[in-house]
Amino acid sequence: MEYLNNLISQINAFVWGPPMLGMLGVTGLLLTLGLVFMPWRKVAYGFRLLFAKDDGSGEGEVKPFNALMTALSATVGTGNIAGVATAIALGGPGAIFYMWVIALFGMATKYAEAVCAVTYREVDSTGKYVGGPMYYLSRGVGEFAPGLGKSLGFLFALFGAIAAFGIGNAVQVNSMAAVLNDSFNVPTYATGIVVAALVGFVILGGIKRIGDVAGKLVPAMIVLYVGASLVIILINIAEVPAAIGLIFKYAFEPAAAAGGFAGAAVAAAIRFGVARGVFSNEAGLGSAAIAHAAAKTDNPVRQGIIAMLGTFIDTLVVCTMTALVILTSGAWTSGLNGAVLTSTAFSNSIGGGQYIVTIALAVFAFTTILGWSYYGERCWQYLFKEKTVIIYRGLWVLAALGFANVKVDFVWNLADTLNGLMAVPNLVGLLLLAPMVFKVTSDYFDKEKKLADRDG
Repeated sequence: MEYLNNLISQINAFVWGPPMLGMLGVTGLLLTLGLVFMPWRKVAYGFRLLFAKDDGSGEGEVKPFNALMTALSATVGTGNIAGVATAIALGGPGAIFYMWVIALFGMATKYAEAVCAVTYREVDSTGKYVGGPMYYLSRGVGEFAPGLGKSLGFLFALFGAIAAFGIGNAVQVNSMAAVLNDSFNVPTYATGIVVAALVGFVILGGIKRIGDVAGKLVPAMIVLYVGASLVIILINIAEVPAAIGLIFKYAFEPAAAAGGFAGAAVAAAIRFGVARGVFSNEAGLGSAAIAHAAAKTDNPVRQGIIAMLGTFIDTLVVCTMTALVILTSGAWTSGLNGAVLTSTAFSNSIGGGQYIVTIALAVFAFTTILGWSYYGERCWQYLFKEKTVIIYRGLWVLAALGFANVKVDFVWNLADTLNGLMAVPNLVGLLLLAPMVFKVTSDYFDKEKKLADRDG
């Protein structure tokens, strides 16, 4: 097992190495340029769409808001708490700058994924709307390259169905069990039983119940976590200018060793900032497109604009809050790493701050299990048809029960590798379908302008 784990670690280092991170960045850049920076210009418009009164007026399974919350439930999690801390610990404060950069370009990627997902979604034999990369690869790319489209769709579904058990289940429930045991002495087996029961209840209700739960739980936890972060930032308000200065300074020059911090080159800031940013918001992996394909909408562009807000909220808001707490508290030079660093930063600033991190990690991990259950289920359905979905749901609940009590190093490495491999067919598909995305976007805003001119 140790040999196998080392082998997977080496493969993982290659899969998430410079070529993959470069491909993610270049795809986001090309899409941003092709969209004439629309994702940056239309953030406020996106929030207006998200909270519009006619929300959910088209065909689909869930309201656009709940589709976004389902996608956020799978992305807002350990990456926002432990991932940010790891980026700072290994890449220095400058890593946050590169998290922002990859997120800004990732907004265009997430937008394109959702546009393609809604455009090429299908209705299954039970009358439910299903979609995602496997569908827009097989149908969209398949329109001009049938063999390639079918192969890419199959590979994405295969990688997604397996990877979900690792990154979306095992790692989450194991992390939740560990933090609850450390902070509140909750037995790991008890966490496994409770989580399995709750997850089973939710996922048996399908995307509608997952969307309803995510639509209530995710916004509440984001508001509470960001609110607690803002309190700490206000307490340390005098340190905020210096913290922001560190981010920009060390984005372009090496960070010197300080205290327990070993120092970091600019290359490390780029590497860990981009890697942790992608891990946090999942732009380019294609996973969120599966949730957005189920949205009640009559226009793929509208859902795409809502989808891109996921990357904005996840990285540019939540991750930034974590980073400022760590930097303004001074904990970043402690030599600590991961969730322990974030927990220390919170506890250094307010009494009991570590419990905020514990609760946030636990709830975010739970919602991630829900979100990824739907992703994995749709990939499974694509491979084996909808009648077998109940098998996947049963395996998912059993996994949540079992993985709370075991070490998951091997599972984490394998899932991380498969997660990265999901991006390959997805990015190829997005680049091939980019002309379609650009055209429907242009047509949509031309129509919006004509309507505005007429009404004005």
